[in-house]
Amino acid sequence: MSRIHRVCVLGGGGFVGRTLCQQLVASGREVTVLSRRPERRRQLLTLPGVKLVKADVHQPAELEKYFSGMDAVINLIGILNEFRYQKFRDVHVRLPGNVMRACWKTEVPRLLHMSALHADAGTGMSEYLRTKGEAEQLLHVDAGDHLHVSRFRPSVIFGPEDQFFNRFAGLLRYSPWIFPLAAGRVKLSPVYVGDVAQAFIRTLEETASYDQRYDLCGPHEYTLKELVEYTAQLCGYKRKVIPLGNRISMLQAFFMEMLPGKPFTLDNYHSLQTGGDCSNDGLGMLGIDKTPVEAVVPSYLNSEHTRARYDMYRKFAGRGEERFQ
Repeated sequence: MSRIHRVCVLGGGGFVGRTLCQQLVASGREVTVLSRRPERRRQLLTLPGVKLVKADVHQPAELEKYFSGMDAVINLIGILNEFRYQKFRDVHVRLPGNVMRACWKTEVPRLLHMSALHADAGTGMSEYLRTKGEAEQLLHVDAGDHLHVSRFRPSVIFGPEDQFFNRFAGLLRYSPWIFPLAAGRVKLSPVYVGDVAQAFIRTLEETASYDQRYDLCGPHEYTLKELVEYTAQLCGYKRKVIPLGNRISMLQAFFMEMLPGKPFTLDNYHSLQTGGDCSNDGLGMLGIDKTPVEAVVPSYLNSEHTRARYDMYRKFAGRGEERFQ
């Protein structure tokens, strides 16, 4: 394959997307970002080499129009919760299928796809993981000989605009002294957003990565309780974090699913039960040094900006936008 210079990114205005676009531009590539609401992505225009285009990525004709002439396509779009007009199957299965077919028709030779750790169409413990797994299976089986696909399966992703530490910081802020925590004993291996973006960059032109999938995890494993206690410590909140049993955890998820923005749902609970074990060390395979939580999180959780970030999350989450992955 010749050098990849022109890259089209779906989900480029989201949390991971902005970091990835920065790294793509820094590597000398031209980037086109498709967005239904480009007026909300204007910060991308400060990056030289980024073109922001208004397009509905759920329309196959739009995909074909803007994929034409591209050397590669990157699909980062995903949702953590379903909303009235955003369903897992539409976003996680139908969209990747449309992306694959648009690549065929426009002769795009390279596709990088964002999945999720423990995604599996048959054994996934949540609808989120099952639909993510269906997309992986689809791309693995049907991509063909002329579309080279790599799939990325990150654990919980952290960084200055994440929806993990920032979300818990917001919840802790408005909680009483005792903080009941669903699935508190589950173990996770959070991965830094910059490392995830670097994995995409390093595989873009690497032929050995064709039809491969990479589990992306950080260097350390923590229980969810430890991560929430660490968040409270950094924010200066004195809270007693109490892990809940399975039945009470599910009950908490049931009621929180009814709140604006769905801060925690039954599907989220079932996704957490898989834990953070990485059987396939993708970052290690790609020679990427793993960034620990402690090296980054204190820089964005020890200031008054925590509340503003959480309020922003609640505002946008209620719209069902694919903006946080």
